[in-house]
Amino acid sequence: MNAGTNRKNIKPGLNVGIVLKQDQKSGKITRGIVKRILTKSSSHPHGIKVQLEDGSVGRVKEIY
Repeated sequence: MNAGTNRKNIKPGLNVGIVLKQDQKSGKITRGIVKRILTKSSSHPHGIKVQLEDGSVGRVKEIY
């Protein structure tokens, strides 16, 4: 299971790769630093939704 699907693995300040809503078909990864966690539940099958420091919002696919 991908570490990005569990909320406990994600903290503000972490360097992650997310997939933006418009990139879901292509699967393009956008890298950045987590500003805040938007998913309230402890896990999500498609990845925890976060906001990056640049304002981008997407689901975590990779943790660096």
